[in-house]
Amino acid sequence: MIRRLAALGGVTVLLSLVSVATAPGAAALTPVTGSGSSYVGPAMNDWQNGAKSRGIPINYSANSSPAGVNQFGDRTVDFAGTEAEVSSIIAAGGGGLSAQNRGYQYVPDVAGAIALMYNVKDQAGNRVDYLHLSREAIGRIFSRDITRWSDPAITATNGGKSLPDQPITLVGRTSQSGTTALFYDFIAHAAPDAYNRFVARNIGNGMGNLPAGVRPIQLPGQGPDAEWYRLLADSDQIATAVKNATIPFSIGYDEFAYAQRHNVPTAWVQNGAGQYTQPYAENIAAALKHAELRPDLSQKLDRVYTNTDPKSYPISAYSYVMMPCTSGRDTCRGGYGDPGKTETITSFLEHVACDGQINMARIGYSPLPPNLSQEIMNSNSRLTGQPPKQLNADNCGNPTFRGSLGAGAVSPPDPLVTGGIINPDGKPKAGPGAAGPSASSGPSAGPVSDKTATATAGPDEESAGGGSKNWREASPASYDEGGFGGFGGWAALVLFVAIVAPLVVRGVVRKLRGS
Repeated sequence: MIRRLAALGGVTVLLSLVSVATAPGAAALTPVTGSGSSYVGPAMNDWQNGAKSRGIPINYSANSSPAGVNQFGDRTVDFAGTEAEVSSIIAAGGGGLSAQNRGYQYVPDVAGAIALMYNVKDQAGNRVDYLHLSREAIGRIFSRDITRWSDPAITATNGGKSLPDQPITLVGRTSQSGTTALFYDFIAHAAPDAYNRFVARNIGNGMGNLPAGVRPIQLPGQGPDAEWYRLLADSDQIATAVKNATIPFSIGYDEFAYAQRHNVPTAWVQNGAGQYTQPYAENIAAALKHAELRPDLSQKLDRVYTNTDPKSYPISAYSYVMMPCTSGRDTCRGGYGDPGKTETITSFLEHVACDGQINMARIGYSPLPPNLSQEIMNSNSRLTGQPPKQLNADNCGNPTFRGSLGAGAVSPPDPLVTGGIINPDGKPKAGPGAAGPSASSGPSAGPVSDKTATATAGPDEESAGGGSKNWREASPASYDEGGFGGFGGWAALVLFVAIVAPLVVRGVVRKLRGS
């Protein structure tokens, strides 16, 4: 009898230690609406279709990050999608104050990348599908420092193959955009001198008065550089225009999922190791091993841009959901008044964290690493006040819990390597027409340490994310070095159970024997 009770006591302890949170309540699901980022738009389409098939009433409208953040702050939507932090939107003149007053939390939802789509013909008049560009060349092109396709910096990155002497037309978003802010953060790091001259020329011409460290959320609608931009309303329009060649000799930036959706050629971008890559899931995942999260889960991407992993794609970043949460945090001032909305959003986000990641590689993203899927559950916990559900390979469909990125993760072979134009190390083959400086030269291409550092949030970084030192311990947003909350959190829990449970069982046995 004592043994049975002891065994029962041990099981009870184990269950109490590893039990997950129950649903917030029996409230009926209330429809929830969101808006914002077009960067995450194709992923949101996949998620809301999956959610609706499970009876979760969710609706998302992709327009722009600043618009979504402001609608969230004005309480006309229940959550927002964004890549730009609230404080950056405020500083760049995009509003955001109402969101700050409402209170919010950042929830990483998927890993993505900005692709460079282009419409260029070669000297023979054939459409180019092999364009290679260094980070510095991209920075100079989008700062209007390189203005023609025949520029030697472009010739050098394409194995000495020169393109026609035609002006470069830049394609971007006409309105305020988180994708624009994200891309120009990369531009500012890739070619800082050219970028600073670009901003100085265009201050007051649609870009606003940009404080140090704040990137433009809107491109110039007038001024010295405006004539070389073709600004379109949304991501689908950009991809369609480039695909249909309606803007000759053009290059534009857009989330890779739109290039996949519209079958548009995208440039091979040289990374910190001197290799050229495209933004497939394996390359996004490799790059984001060096992403760093501030304590409020906003992202710092400096080391992503210079990551020396040969597979990394340097213009990679996470997207966020913004939602309210319960009081007790500097930026969280209450959740939803309707319990049904809490039930809906937490059910939706659990779907996003797990089964919602299955198709991400196939449609142009990379699934979240385990530690960030767990952060979604931690965010749900802040909203409900319940202990967070602990995710693992048995209860979560995210393929990264099983060491995979899913179907469609692998990049195609580099056509200039397979065609014998450049070496596998990214440098031109020796021979006539292949000479020229290595595209990896220049101040922006230096190696960085492979050691993943722990993020530290100083005053500037903290204000940039709009967060609080009390949110969480800062840690890398890593695909293979997750702290407590991913594999590490589960392993720590199991270890804790293994150590504590026998002690508790032994105490129960002694108590029963003494009674």
